[in-house]
Amino acid sequence: MTYRVVQWATGAIGKTCLRAVLDSPSLELVGLLVYGDGKVGRDAGEIARRPATGVVATRDVDAVLALDADIVLHTPRLQLPYEKHDADICALLRSGKNVITTAGNHYPAAHGPDRLARFEAAAADGGTTLCGLGVSPGVIGERIAMTLASTSVDLEAITIDEVLDASTMPSPDFVFTVMGMGSDPAATDLTNGPLPALYRALYSETLAYMADNLGLTDYEITDDHHVELAADDLEVRAGTIRKGTVVATEWRWHLSAAGARRLSLAIIWTMDGSLERYAGRPHWRIHMTGRPEVTMDIDMRDAVDTDVRTTAGQYITAGIVRQAIPVVVAAPPGVLVAPQFAPYRF
Repeated sequence: MTYRVVQWATGAIGKTCLRAVLDSPSLELVGLLVYGDGKVGRDAGEIARRPATGVVATRDVDAVLALDADIVLHTPRLQLPYEKHDADICALLRSGKNVITTAGNHYPAAHGPDRLARFEAAAADGGTTLCGLGVSPGVIGERIAMTLASTSVDLEAITIDEVLDASTMPSPDFVFTVMGMGSDPAATDLTNGPLPALYRALYSETLAYMADNLGLTDYEITDDHHVELAADDLEVRAGTIRKGTVVATEWRWHLSAAGARRLSLAIIWTMDGSLERYAGRPHWRIHMTGRPEVTMDIDMRDAVDTDVRTTAGQYITAGIVRQAIPVVVAAPPGVLVAPQFAPYRF
């Protein structure tokens, strides 16, 4: 069958998803929601560097809600606060459209029954399904690390480190506001500020999903954050990182149960890939201790074709999203969370 798709947002991830839709014979683009005034009225094909489609970009949310579509690929940037996109997602679900979002909501149950119930109620009203997808969160911990854990006969702990050179990210707002780069370290609250709250909300979903599927109960998540400061002024694609301001962030959490640390997750973003602390490290390292002890390194490689501006990280997210469309459309109403096959249980 052919699935009727609305693309919501056309940032780096959104445009890659849009191209994936246009390039797939089983997907039909029927709507395009954009945030920037400069894209309004332009053909989706022009925005995606593809032939004309006849679908024109709009900022009119009501017009998108009125469309007849099977699914919406909801790919806006993560923003402060974490709940910023909730109203749009619920409205889409109630309008009768399934939703795949890359802006969190991989495991709403991590935040307690009220948040989960909000999405489930909207999905029930529309007879639709919500599914949060991505690489991290989404694949690295929830799929790959959990699969490694299923090979253990005596699991002690799992540590996941993500190291990303973010110096080529183009958006000043995302780099300097959402990522916190270039900020004054004296004004950076690593405990109670808006950024640690945002990233704890997002990445606690990975930890809670893993813990719940590993059979852990009564667990607690603690913070262990760190920032690195620029030794000199540094020019990156989004602007200038001034000397003495934040040039790298390490968001790190530990999950413990019954007095034992079982899971650790570090999300490390640097604007200076030459820093000795990060140089040469893989994009992801998963280290499982116990019997057996296993280490897995995962790296992404960007296309060598200089005419291709899409990064490996954008491709990998779009691939996950596109492959999930038939599964999400066929799922019963509610919040869809990927099941585990024969998981290890503490």
